Amino acid sequence: MEEEIELRQYWEVLRKRWLIVIALPIIAALVSGIISFFVIQPVYQASTTLIVGKKAEAGQVASQMLDNSVLQANLQLAKTYATIAQSRTVEQNVIKDLNLSLTVAQLDSLISINPVKTTEILEIQVTNTDPELAATIANSMFREFSKAVIEIKKVDSVSIVDSAVTPDKPVKPNKMLNILIAFVVGLMASVGLVFLLEYMDNTIKTSSDVEKLLGIPVLGVIPNYEMGKQA
Repeated sequence: MEEEIELRQYWEVLRKRWLIVIALPIIAALVSGIISFFVIQPVYQASTTLIVGKKAEAGQVASQMLDNSVLQANLQLAKTYATIAQSRTVEQNVIKDLNLSLTVAQLDSLISINPVKTTEILEIQVTNTDPELAATIANSMFREFSKAVIEIKKVDSVSIVDSAVTPDKPVKPNKMLNILIAFVVGLMASVGLVFLLEYMDNTIKTSSDVEKLLGIPVLGVIPNYEMGKQA
């Protein structure tokens, strides 16, 4: 019974300041939507995947190329290849090849090299506000990496699995997610604000408030009523 009374009191507090509870999350969602749609510049991501390995020699059985020890060795080499791919030499060559007005550090911040788990495949990801440039940089990274790894590691081949294509959708910002998060945060903030205002409000509103304040029972209550117009 006491729990029902407490819940009813909470509900009355929220109902009394319902405008704050409704308005604040809506305003937060609108602000987030405006920022997400019109202020934050969309970022696109293009990726290319490649595989580094040796060509089969004449008379070599295909199953020998899939020997577990060979695969494990190639997996270990994947980290080395990733370091080469994101080396200063490769990135400088990409900047020179595409005539980019970027420093090596700036280009490096746009690039992510990820070895695909349990495979010999490397994925080169490039993010940029220009979708075409992101794809162009990713493909140039493949070309320059191929030259570098063949020269450094003396591998036989670097084969491309998927070339980078121009992305048609940005990877961020996630506009709907941002709006939803802003709405939820706004709702939580509004509820907290309502209860804070209620806590700070020390005015007497009900007969129970009088009893708590004076410590004496209320003997009678004068109801509010409107006087009718006299004829």
